Amino acid sequence: MWDRAINALNVFLMLNIFFVLLSFGWFAASVVGRSFNVDLGLELWYGLWMPLFQPAIGVLMAGAIAVGVLRWVSHKLTALREN
Repeated sequence: MWDRAINALNVFLMLNIFFVLLSFGWFAASVVGRSFNVDLGLELWYGLWMPLFQPAIGVLMAGAIAVGVLRWVSHKLTALREN
């Protein structure tokens, strides 16, 4: 049961980290584009920062902590069952 929950959370976090990395790539490209006076959507990116990108980063951090805690609990429960 724990393994399935941890694996599902890991898959979700893997997809989330790719989303965060892609959003960072978009930000970097749009900043470089702005320096060359090319509009690559920096204003749109700024508009999506609070409602989309910032929560995605928060979920990524909280999920990483949750996976660590779940694995620690799983190892402790396994050790208790073996004794």
